[in-house]
Formats: sequence, C-alpha cells, structure tokens
Amino acid sequence: MAYYVESEKIAVLIDPLRDTQPYFKLAESRGATIKFVYLTHFHADFVAGHLEIMNKTGAKIVLGPKAEAKYDLYIAKDGEFLTLGSIKF
Repeated sequence: MAYYVESEKIAVLIDPLRDTQPYFKLAESRGATIKFVYLTHFHADFVAGHLEIMNKTGAKIVLGPKAEAKYDLYIAKDGEFLTLGSIKF
C-alpha cells in the first residue's frame, strides 16, 4: 500500500510506488509541496520511487532507527512524532 497525506499544503508520501508521476500531478493539482517520503519497510523485495522523488523535489527520506542507506536521509527515533502541517505521525 502507498499513501499520499497532505496537511496545510505539505505532503508526505508513505511507501511510494515506483511510478512517481501520479504523486507529482496530485501535489501540483492541489498546490502542495512534497516534503517527506516515509519508508515503513526497507528491504530488497520492495521497490519504491523514493530516490526519484527526493531528486525531483528535495523531499527528505525518513527511515526507522535501524535503517542504513547511502543517500541523505532522516533516521526517525522510536516514539518520535513527526509533524506535517497540523498533524503528527
């Protein structure tokens, strides 16, 4: 499952699919900016569009505390709340 969540014109994509164009079109049509990409599972059998989204929008990729990657990312901590507009994850 993939999700687009938006609050106050700021969007997060959760586990985005490899085909990223629908996300760009949706954000543009709503006047929103994609600021974050959350990956809830990070392993070899999952192919996501996170790197393309990061490269095109500057969105920050957010992974869990045990994740390691060779690109710029934010490591979320257990119990941490992440703010998106007026909502918290």
